[in-house]
Amino acid sequence: MNQPDIAIEEESNDLPPPTAVGEAQESTRAAGQDGQNELAQIEGKKRTSKFVLANFPTSLILAYQSFGVVYGDLSTSPLYVYRSIFIGKLQNHQNPETIFGAFSLIFWTLTLIPLLKYVGHLLFTLCFVDMESSVYFLKQAADEELSAYKYGPPGQSSSSVSVKRFLEKHKKLRTALLLVVLLGAGMVIGDGVVTPAMSVWSVGASPFRLLLQCSCVARACIILVGLFALQHCGTHKVGFLFAPVVILWLLSIFSIGLYNTIQWNPKILLALSPHYIIKFFGQTGRDGWISLGGVLLAITGTEAMFADLGHFSACSIRIAFLFLVYPCLVVQYMGQAAFLSKNIQEIPNSFYGSIPDSVFWPVFVIATLASIVGSQAIISATFSIIKQCHALGCFPRVKVVHTSKQIHGQIYIPEINWILMILTLAVALGFKDTTAIGNAYGLAVMSVMFITTFLMALVMVIVWQRSIILAAGFLLFFWFIEASYLVAAFIKVPQGGWVSLVLSFIFMSVMFVWHYGTRRKYNFDLHNKVPLKWILGLGPSLGIVRVPGIGLIYSELATGVPAIFSHFVTNLPAFHKVLVFVCVKSVPVPYVSPEERFLIGRICPRPYRMYRCIVRYGYKDLQGDDGNFENQLIQSIAEFIQMEAVASVLEPRFCIL
Repeated sequence: MNQPDIAIEEESNDLPPPTAVGEAQESTRAAGQDGQNELAQIEGKKRTSKFVLANFPTSLILAYQSFGVVYGDLSTSPLYVYRSIFIGKLQNHQNPETIFGAFSLIFWTLTLIPLLKYVGHLLFTLCFVDMESSVYFLKQAADEELSAYKYGPPGQSSSSVSVKRFLEKHKKLRTALLLVVLLGAGMVIGDGVVTPAMSVWSVGASPFRLLLQCSCVARACIILVGLFALQHCGTHKVGFLFAPVVILWLLSIFSIGLYNTIQWNPKILLALSPHYIIKFFGQTGRDGWISLGGVLLAITGTEAMFADLGHFSACSIRIAFLFLVYPCLVVQYMGQAAFLSKNIQEIPNSFYGSIPDSVFWPVFVIATLASIVGSQAIISATFSIIKQCHALGCFPRVKVVHTSKQIHGQIYIPEINWILMILTLAVALGFKDTTAIGNAYGLAVMSVMFITTFLMALVMVIVWQRSIILAAGFLLFFWFIEASYLVAAFIKVPQGGWVSLVLSFIFMSVMFVWHYGTRRKYNFDLHNKVPLKWILGLGPSLGIVRVPGIGLIYSELATGVPAIFSHFVTNLPAFHKVLVFVCVKSVPVPYVSPEERFLIGRICPRPYRMYRCIVRYGYKDLQGDDGNFENQLIQSIAEFIQMEAVASVLEPRFCIL
């Protein structure tokens, strides 16, 4: 490349050379970073209140958009939950007591998992442990000095260190952990196939299903194709387009639920007590336990809530859930239960039967529109998780389109979008029934939650540096709840649940094979790199003409010189005076600050003018050419040279390693 405006002045040859020269001469420009971080933390505390106030309007706007993207799936669950619970053997237990127990189960499931686990405690960290495993072969000690790397309190706890060392010593355990994470990621992607099919067929569960059966298949295909065709518009536009529909839907079901509670059976408020759950299982026994597969449909969409964090902020997602989604859903399920307790015969048509006649048609239209947009949450989440897996070397290279200039996490992946559409059409046309699709749906959702709980416990110990006892308590508490639902979901594998397993294993195999091939390629390049003695034997001119300018050579190696360089030297008549080997890699943090992005070091003695630049990105960073990359890189090298010159003057024997 031609030399840009920022010039690099090599230090004079009269400066004493470093005592040790070679591949270990890697250095970070972040000297004195600890002091700067401490100052930044002090200043950050002073600006916290101002920052929160300044960003509150933005959070409200994002909260509004999140209704159309994040909560469509979760909000449309009342359409089919009660029908799914009482289908099968539980038909023999249709009475007011079991209906009260079913509502109590739904209420506490909504409270413990979406509210307590996800909104109250868990920032969706599915990819963090994946990142630790998948980029292990690219990991360097200098990466742990990143300010964003230190999530927990200063200093590492003994439990954190012991768990890290245990994982580092056992390669098979790391591989098993990687497989578990890839299985979870595969389940999320598989969920992205099943959810749209479930959403469009839930409309067909209306009392007019027989009337509309002749056109139901064509309508489902048109809706699905239109939904995926809209994805290229981006989360911002889709959110603004769909948000009014979901908000109107939530307000409608809240009003209907409140009306039914007052009109039919106000005593349903007593079912908020978990005592009714005990009575439910006491009356239904094993049949009630199997019905948990229907109960878990009340929380479908929760698994994608924080996978959509790249599209929205955590604050906006919490605001939307706490102030509208959660209370509306609780009141709606309460109202349905109150209605069904006095109208047992309406259980197969629980939602539409509970709508007052005077508002039936407006609500029916809103329900149809809400069902259409219900799958947007998992589609956006699928884009996010594939983008992160791709950044970590666990997914084939795909085109990632950033649809927003303000929020870098709002992305669209064309290839994945059309693959999801084809698979979704196959599932929708193959089953044509919400029961079978719901079984696959529930299995995918609960598998993701079960795996996420396990990974969250690891994050609590390794990242947040909490005690193992606290993490174990978190793990056992939520695993006890989720395992009950998961086993109930696995019982229904022959009745459609197998679809989620097949899809997840296909995607997991693709990701694991790609990760394995990427790792083997890196190891091959690492073991076939150019020997340093060979380069030193060529002399500073490298045996060719060195012309003015700066040459950038891309390499995936974080250490050593790639084998392709020997081909350049032996076949090219001339090369630039300054050579920079550039390695771009992802590191185990969400974001890397611009001040810490470039890691500079020498490869050979000063007369050779050969440098290495490791460009570090977090797995949520936007990796794009903003037109200033070369200037930033050269400025970083210039600062490194200045640091090296000052160090050599102050201490002749000093060497930057």
